[in-house]
Amino acid sequence: MLRIAVPNKGSLSGPAADMLHEAGYQQRRESKELRIVDPVNEVEFFYLRPRDIAIYVASGRLDVGITGRDLLIDSGADAEEILPLGFARSTFRFAAKSGTATGIADLKGRTVATSYEGIVAGHLADSGIDASVVHLDGAVETAIELGVAEVIADVVETGTSLRNAGLEVFGEPIMKSEAIVIRRSGADTEDAKVQQFLRRLQGVLVARTYVMMDYDCRVEQLEKAVALTPGLESPTVSPLHNEGWVAVRAMVPAKEAQRIMDDLYAIGARAILTTAIHACRL
Repeated sequence: MLRIAVPNKGSLSGPAADMLHEAGYQQRRESKELRIVDPVNEVEFFYLRPRDIAIYVASGRLDVGITGRDLLIDSGADAEEILPLGFARSTFRFAAKSGTATGIADLKGRTVATSYEGIVAGHLADSGIDASVVHLDGAVETAIELGVAEVIADVVETGTSLRNAGLEVFGEPIMKSEAIVIRRSGADTEDAKVQQFLRRLQGVLVARTYVMMDYDCRVEQLEKAVALTPGLESPTVSPLHNEGWVAVRAMVPAKEAQRIMDDLYAIGARAILTTAIHACRL
């Protein structure tokens, strides 16, 4: 069986379970379950702390895992990213009291507090900055107020919590993270079970990104319509009972669907419909 590590809690857990369910895999019914077997798909799932997943996968005990890019890099584990999953996106930034720093060069000789020591220490070393890094678990915003550090490095979404603490971000982002699939570095890239797993997840990603669009248009407007809806290879075009009309079907990006419908209507297309895609293989 393919052995897969899945986050057991936190911001990664729910979306990961949803994606696996959409991909056709059985998931646990209770949060206390640490291991389940999906015999139909020949998969065994292990529910682990997100921070530990890279370690388990790197050991070779588990074949693949879902974790955050930040957690993979921070762990220093001998594992690699093989597929970004598009959820749990975050940005890591430096922050300090207003006016005390403008760029990474200002960190020389200072102390930085963070929950991601591996990421920050590596980033500072790569930038040639000699600074101390203090590891703290949980919220780090109070580290400056309490004199533990002069700078913090943390995940920044809206920046509200930083502003409330009297801090502001500065410099370029340290890194951008999201949920990813990982495997042990150097593992067999052609493993059939792993490839099937990745195809299923890629199918979910495509299904979430595209919708199926159907519409009718006159033959003389077909080329203009196809230019608006080229599909992946090309759209499906079928003649209608009424002479001079055709039915067209194509996949289009979901975020552009409303604009495309407006443009199709403007050139004379009618009966324009969009439907969700629940699964696909490309």
